[in-house]
Amino acid sequence: MDDINLHYRFLNWRRRIREIREVRAVRVQERYKRILKDGDTLRFSCNSWQVAHKCLLGDEAMGIGHGPHYHGNSDEVGCYVAPRPLSKGNCYFEVTIVDTGVRGTIAVGLVPQFYKLDHQPGWLPHSVAYHADDGKLYNGNPVGQQFGPKCNRGDRIGCGIYADTLDAGLTTVFFTKNGKEVGSVVVPVAPDGLFPAIGMHSLGEEVRLDLQAEWGQEEDDSVMMVDSHEDEWGRLYDVRASGTLLEYVGKGKSIMDVGLAQARQPLTTRSHYFEVEIVDAGEKCYIALGLARRDYPKNRHPGWSRGSVAYHADDGKIFHGSGVGDPFGPRCFEGDIMGCGIMFPRDYIFDWEDELDEWEAQEVRPKQGRVQNFVYLNDEEDEDDGDDAEQDQEGRKVMVFFTRNGKIIGRREVVVPAGGFYPTIGMLSSGEKVKVDLHPLSG
Repeated sequence: MDDINLHYRFLNWRRRIREIREVRAVRVQERYKRILKDGDTLRFSCNSWQVAHKCLLGDEAMGIGHGPHYHGNSDEVGCYVAPRPLSKGNCYFEVTIVDTGVRGTIAVGLVPQFYKLDHQPGWLPHSVAYHADDGKLYNGNPVGQQFGPKCNRGDRIGCGIYADTLDAGLTTVFFTKNGKEVGSVVVPVAPDGLFPAIGMHSLGEEVRLDLQAEWGQEEDDSVMMVDSHEDEWGRLYDVRASGTLLEYVGKGKSIMDVGLAQARQPLTTRSHYFEVEIVDAGEKCYIALGLARRDYPKNRHPGWSRGSVAYHADDGKIFHGSGVGDPFGPRCFEGDIMGCGIMFPRDYIFDWEDELDEWEAQEVRPKQGRVQNFVYLNDEEDEDDGDDAEQDQEGRKVMVFFTRNGKIIGRREVVVPAGGFYPTIGMLSSGEKVKVDLHPLSG
């Protein structure tokens, strides 16, 4: 009898050990729904054609309601919850927006361990999140409060806690954008802690997650040197920026794998020219330099689509709103410097130039041995401004010129799209790297 009792006690002991291991395994297991995970990359995924139809058409087309969020309607929300909560030793994480998709409804925040995965972070009690599409803070409520700026492709959203208040049952949660604190809020701490969470809500949304990120208000000089040029870029898609160096990081397997870098500010009469040095031609030297409208498609080489013009290094052709190029100049190789600029009419006026976002326009002065400062067309220098200065300048023609190693190789008359022409660089094959100077003519 004693042997039987001992046997049953042994079996119970083994079962208890197994249950404890299973619980511990669950506690360190990441959870996600309608999310595709590939390493540190998270992509939104619709599970059915009905959901995909809603995600693509939006809430108004499906009769759901208005606004970017559905205030609790969650049949197409994707959510990821990290395996471990933030702690004193690991109190911060970051998410880089790779693609905003259809609507950019990406949320970054903290949730309880077993948060419902069909709700955006911040919608349910004991969760808090900063939403990229409207810049609002959602704190346990499907109705958000205005909090910070909206976030777009290339922006980094960070979330962290001040660990010194963690033991008091409350903690201060703060959010950052591109390394700068946006704001903070005091929230209660769930029994199991607060887990990093990312929510997505529309087709094409993609982020890169860094659960080991570090944040501090003081950065060392080397980091500041690398990041000092990031603000110059409004869009980076499949392109990594390190100071003035741009590197193609896309797949490079089809014409849809274009890597695109677009400057944050358009060319103006004060800053009308930029240059690119080919540091590494990569496999094919599919490098293009030109100008494009602000909302230019991310997967199209500059020059291929409407509202763009570009000089392509691999074949020396110029592409002007078409996938078919025209012979224009010599091919460019590693070490060559390609340039692009605009010769503006002397009476050209920018209605939007004074509204450039915290941009201090620079006076251009030509450097010795470099491209001359052809900021104005010669045949318009002596014309009287007259009534033309008061007309709408959007849609006016300007002369775009391209250079190779400091010499002008050709010009093309183009129409300026609404909002202006933005310096744009495209790359399409593995290993391509370029060094960019957006203000080569400044003193």
